[in-house]
Amino acid sequence: MKFYDYKAAPSPRRARMFIAEKGLEIETIQVDLGAKAQFDPAYRAINPRCTVPALALDDGVALCDNASIARYLEEICPEPPLLGRDPVEKAQVAEWLGRVEWEGFMGVAEALRNTSDFFKDSAIPGPQRYEQIPALAQRGRQRAEAFISVMDQRLAEANYLAGDAFSAADIAGYAFVDFAAWVKLKPGPELVHLANWREAISKRPSASA
Repeated sequence: MKFYDYKAAPSPRRARMFIAEKGLEIETIQVDLGAKAQFDPAYRAINPRCTVPALALDDGVALCDNASIARYLEEICPEPPLLGRDPVEKAQVAEWLGRVEWEGFMGVAEALRNTSDFFKDSAIPGPQRYEQIPALAQRGRQRAEAFISVMDQRLAEANYLAGDAFSAADIAGYAFVDFAAWVKLKPGPELVHLANWREAISKRPSASA
């Protein structure tokens, strides 16, 4: 297998942490998004979506998002389980992964991609060109800020986002909070449950992956 990564980006970080939690060693190739290498013909042949992460399997199949990569790795390496241990927990992990993605990551992406000069012709990832809509930026910040508070509320009820076990939802949530700093959103000191959770995850070896 080959893992296509870009160290500076938040999305492939999620896959790196997942791989590290599984204790897997996979050949890694850096795709320099800063130089727009994701649009090079050689990489497009692997992932026509022109995004990272991507995982190329030995048989030539390419998995081109975090959900498919996590699902595949969970199937071939079920321990430790990161997508849930029983039907209810699996459903909760899926729910919180979806919430982190849509309420958290998408909010930050809206704020960043609709204001940064670097994304002036690519407000949405992928090969198609989309112009920025500055009015979406403030809404994105509001969404992301609200979700940071939602996470704190959830972590007042449970040790982890999906319950009592660390999961892929926590990997995604941890990466999201760090990503939020890109648009100058940081959890306030009053969000103690979130702070304790982040500190605990920061001590896991995968956090430095």
